[in-house]
Amino acid sequence: MVLIPEEIVSQVIDRSDIVEIISSYIPLKRAGRNFKAACPFHNEKTPSFVVNPDKQIFHCFGCGVGGNVVSFVMKQDNMDFPEAIRVLAQKVNVVIEEVDEPTRRSTNERLLIFKLNELAANYFQENLLSTRTKMASDARKYLKERNVDFETVKNFKVGLAVDKWDGLLEHLKNKGVSLGLMEKAGLIIPRDNGRGFYDRFRNRIIFPIFDTRGNCRAFGARALEDNQAKYLNSPETIVYTKGNHLYGFHLAKNSITQEDAVIVVEGYLDCIMPYQFGVQNIVASLGTALTVEQIRLIRRYSRNVILLFDMDKAGEAAMLRSLDTLVEEEMNVKVAILDEGEDPDSFIRMKGQEVFLDRIKNAQLMIDYKLSSLKKKYDSKTAEGKEKITSEMLVTIGKFRSEVIKSDYIKLLAHRLHVSEQALLAELQKGGKGSVKNYFNEEKKQKTLGEAQRVTVERGILKLLLEEKEFIEATKKEMLPADFQDKGIRDVVTKIFGMFDQGKGIDVGSLISSFEDQKMQQMISSLVIEDHTIAGDKKKMHSDYMSVIKKRRDKTRREDLIRKITEAESQGDHEKLEGLVKEFNQLIKK
Repeated sequence: MVLIPEEIVSQVIDRSDIVEIISSYIPLKRAGRNFKAACPFHNEKTPSFVVNPDKQIFHCFGCGVGGNVVSFVMKQDNMDFPEAIRVLAQKVNVVIEEVDEPTRRSTNERLLIFKLNELAANYFQENLLSTRTKMASDARKYLKERNVDFETVKNFKVGLAVDKWDGLLEHLKNKGVSLGLMEKAGLIIPRDNGRGFYDRFRNRIIFPIFDTRGNCRAFGARALEDNQAKYLNSPETIVYTKGNHLYGFHLAKNSITQEDAVIVVEGYLDCIMPYQFGVQNIVASLGTALTVEQIRLIRRYSRNVILLFDMDKAGEAAMLRSLDTLVEEEMNVKVAILDEGEDPDSFIRMKGQEVFLDRIKNAQLMIDYKLSSLKKKYDSKTAEGKEKITSEMLVTIGKFRSEVIKSDYIKLLAHRLHVSEQALLAELQKGGKGSVKNYFNEEKKQKTLGEAQRVTVERGILKLLLEEKEFIEATKKEMLPADFQDKGIRDVVTKIFGMFDQGKGIDVGSLISSFEDQKMQQMISSLVIEDHTIAGDKKKMHSDYMSVIKKRRDKTRREDLIRKITEAESQGDHEKLEGLVKEFNQLIKK
């Protein structure tokens, strides 16, 4: 863990206005004293994501996520705590002193791997642009034949891995990088005999993969010869999960916002060449169907997606797999079609930007594309073919949340397949039964009245402690943290009592930061940001809550004493029995 001084962390949090920071990611609208937005962490139509500027916290009443400004940046940008503090520090002009190299190596592996990947990317690009070898010449020739110009190579930081077993390894060793760190970054592989390591990437064109902030997370590599696998990618590491990133997104994000649309392609050059031709709202899915994480990354910038995959079986399969996920995430989806055998790279090189953009402009609605694809797969003139087409189409239609859209697509499908709307509706309803479980209702059914009261009372006391600091001392005099049965609430109360004993002020932001567990952060934020504040006589309410907890505590103690008295009687331990009975009599007199 990075050793950032506690006073620096506090300074960063104090200077970071949560409304300003969150509004740089998503649009916020004022709602009374709070701000609201559609939650960036789950799908919803009615905004339930609330930001409280007074307490400097956020909470979503839909999915339950919540916390302070640091929690938000950590979750939104998939960072650990030190990374988020550093990002916020840059935004609010707080200087965090860099520690010496040995300490830095031992305290923040993630940042070290980012630095290491940057060194590797620079090394690969230097090989491509400056090395005077036949291999480098062949690589430059390959890119030139694909019309990749110098400026594009620089923008995307395209490089070359030379045909040596230890080219990168030796380069990084000379920079003082340990073999262990190189291995953790996925740049080298241990030899089978256990004696040493060798470079993962050799004799390949290198395509670095960056995150939205321009950190190099991983590498993709294309073979220059046919005697090895065409593509090779970095393994998953502590800084890279394949399904979380999109190639070229760091260069495309501003254009995506301006155009309010993103074009998604498959491969590196499919992304690079259109970008070079001026189509800059384009990213690559890294050769797979889109994941939920990738779609949510896109959704931060636009809800409009145009899929443009290769016109082969693999490309079409990836496109079809992506459609349902995009619909579930409430994205507006179209599919652009190229000529058979073409890909975005070759298409734009042969036909130019204008024709390329015309294909984008005339992209099909996703429902039309899927129906057309299924008609090629099944015979729509036979009953069996119609049944298979409708079965697959209804899966997609059923994922739309809007009943109006469902109704329109049912009509369209009925018209295209010459079947009745009633039959399609019956099939849709049949497929939908039991598909959704109401976990909240199920949870409520299982709760007893006594358990529900305990939850209400314990949460009520904690809410009072968070809202009115005067209740901390009164509560501490009569109760112990152990009197709270809920472990989460017990832990927060323990922390509050400890801060109180140390003479520290109890502010919610600092309290949230003191817990690493996101569930704890969410529990605190949900209490503070609840729609209702405690109304009425708060002192009486506090007294009533305390009375309920103390009665339950005494009841538990009585039951425990009765159990111990019974055991003492059966064991004939009269001395112990006398003490227990005395304690029991004193307790029931209260």
